[in-house]
Amino acid sequence: MDVNLKLNGAWFDAANAKGAKIKLGTGQEDGVSPMEAVLMAAGGCSGIDIVSILEKMRQPLEGLEIIVSGQRRENYPKYFQDIFIKYVLTGRLDADKVQRAIDLSLEKYCSVTNGLEPKAKITYEFVINNEGGFS
Repeated sequence: MDVNLKLNGAWFDAANAKGAKIKLGTGQEDGVSPMEAVLMAAGGCSGIDIVSILEKMRQPLEGLEIIVSGQRRENYPKYFQDIFIKYVLTGRLDADKVQRAIDLSLEKYCSVTNGLEPKAKITYEFVINNEGGFS
């Protein structure tokens, strides 16, 4: 896996081998800071897993929003010490199956969250918005 970063003024244009790009900077301009990108990666990685796992469980997921918050250390290196992920799912979903999908992602499949531990304590909650579903 390779990525490429090119300095463009006060930020970097970061791209993967397929050409998908993000604007990476300090977070004070309209780009994404590296630490924000880490939180995005954690949410995206676990979200991709959860969608796949729920599909295999034949759960009718209609929507998923993920909110990720991180608390960094005061001293350098200022890595994340606590990360909280909130999953807001929509659909007629079984809450036990949703919890199992999240646990499988965070404990087994998601390379990003597993790479952040043990320095970062990762916790989560989920909410199911449905119309007459199982939660």
